Amino acid sequence: MEPTPTPPDHPLPGWRQDLGLRPGWGWLADPRFGLALLAGGAFWLLLAWRGAIGPLYGLAALLSLVLLQPLVEELLFRGLLQGKLVALRWGRRCFAGLTRANWTVSLLFTALHFISHPPLWAAGVLLPSLLYGYFRDRHDSVYPAIALHVFYNAGYFLLPLF
Repeated sequence: MEPTPTPPDHPLPGWRQDLGLRPGWGWLADPRFGLALLAGGAFWLLLAWRGAIGPLYGLAALLSLVLLQPLVEELLFRGLLQGKLVALRWGRRCFAGLTRANWTVSLLFTALHFISHPPLWAAGVLLPSLLYGYFRDRHDSVYPAIALHVFYNAGYFLLPLF
């Protein structure tokens, strides 16, 4: 099943539409969203088992990594950029069940992670990014992408505290 974006029942005003800030919480009832959360938890356990979880951080850095950065990244990449690309006929076409807009934004998002991450970790950003983009397309909203990104980062950065 291809994640074809559905137009909103009523258009949102300017900037809210551009950022994908579509009201509603229906995405929380999506069983695929639940599976995406479980996949994040399984990944954290795998990292913990392999001893690959990062060091402890100060509170300000932790809040930035878990809340602020995912919010800003999702609004920019999935909200604005993917929203603009999926509005184009080219961007709505699918490859491997995902929109070209999602692939393009995810590849850019991953490429930018090479600036501040080791190569293997930067490449590892691609699959979660595609997942965030999938839910952005599926629900025509950036909220599920933000929630998943915060959840994934929270597990990665908070797990060492326990």
